[in-house]
Amino acid sequence: MAPKEEYSRADVRRKFGLSERQLRNWEERQLIAAAETYSFGDLIAIQTILKLLENHIQLRQIGRAVESLRRKLDWIKQPLSELRIVSDGRKIAVLVAGQKMEALTGQTLFDFEASEMGGLRSFPERKRPANLLRESEAWFQRGLELEETGAPVELAMEAYQRVLQLNPSAAGALVNLGTILYRQRKFAEAETYYRKAIEVDPTYPLAQFNLGNLYDEQGRVDDAVEHYRRALSLNPKYADAHFNLALLCERTGEDLRAVHHWKSYLKLDSSGEWAEIARRQLERLRHATLIHTR
Repeated sequence: MAPKEEYSRADVRRKFGLSERQLRNWEERQLIAAAETYSFGDLIAIQTILKLLENHIQLRQIGRAVESLRRKLDWIKQPLSELRIVSDGRKIAVLVAGQKMEALTGQTLFDFEASEMGGLRSFPERKRPANLLRESEAWFQRGLELEETGAPVELAMEAYQRVLQLNPSAAGALVNLGTILYRQRKFAEAETYYRKAIEVDPTYPLAQFNLGNLYDEQGRVDDAVEHYRRALSLNPKYADAHFNLALLCERTGEDLRAVHHWKSYLKLDSSGEWAEIARRQLERLRHATLIHTR
């Protein structure tokens, strides 16, 4: 079904396999607007509800989360369609400015690829007018969409720069700009953005981790280790930091530390290609240690 202006109730039921009773239930709970026709945004909201239900989130919990988001982010009218909402175990989280906020408490959750969430920090008080924050968030989401769809990288950079014009303390935009420049091997410029992200948000592990990656790529081993460890001090469940530290420890001959980090990684990510690499490295180190102790 290609995006259009309106969808009938029959269209929606057919597309998602819903009953009229389900639609009315969601309308009564104010998860979606009561209407005879739906917008494309309504379809996004419905898809979000279904995904949360698949992940064993109850409707009552979804309703409480939506009510909380409307109260905490009063410039957002339809959280289920305007925000990226996902499940984190039995909790509901929402992506705001590149970070995950727990929907009910208003606390931000650290979120990384190949790692579990860990550690909480309060959602920062609004220091800028709501309209600027709303526009800043819209530009940030635009930047993400441009990157995800493979648009020219210059367009994504322009979107993130626009975010920073509206909100200079947007750590997510600073990190994303740094990462784009890192991929272009413009290391000095990337470092500037990563350090700025750390300056505006010292509790942001992703900025520390990415700076560690940059130093690792440059062969600055001690600096890389320092920033990977800072990332882990902020989020001990940051699996990718354990993985990269294990590799660095092997390179510097610190086999016991490498074993520790490989084990920590496997506790956090026990399946997939990277876990297999970790197991092979761990087994190799164990074998080498056994030979040396004979």
